[in-house]
Amino acid sequence: MHGEPGEHINPAVTFALLLARKVSLPRAALYVAAQCLGAVCGAGLVRAVHSPPGTFARLGSGANVVGDEYGRGTGLAAEVVGTFVLVYTVFSATDAKRTRATATSR
Repeated sequence: MHGEPGEHINPAVTFALLLARKVSLPRAALYVAAQCLGAVCGAGLVRAVHSPPGTFARLGSGANVVGDEYGRGTGLAAEVVGTFVLVYTVFSATDAKRTRATATSR
């Protein structure tokens, strides 16, 4: 992700880049549309691979669920924290002001 940010595939990263004014609104909208279309195509491919009738539904249709021992608030908090860590990592890894550490530099 050097120079023009455009290699990301996560809408949360796109939204964060939009808020940071690193991506324009029209470009962000196109990115999110392409990312969602890619997700739909990927889900269709997974469904096609599970060819025996009923296999896809029996395996939960690819849906992630919060375990019975956790509440909705806990699931939401986990998603918020995970998204923050992802976005923070992307911003840290692509920061132009960040110096590259090497084994010889101390």
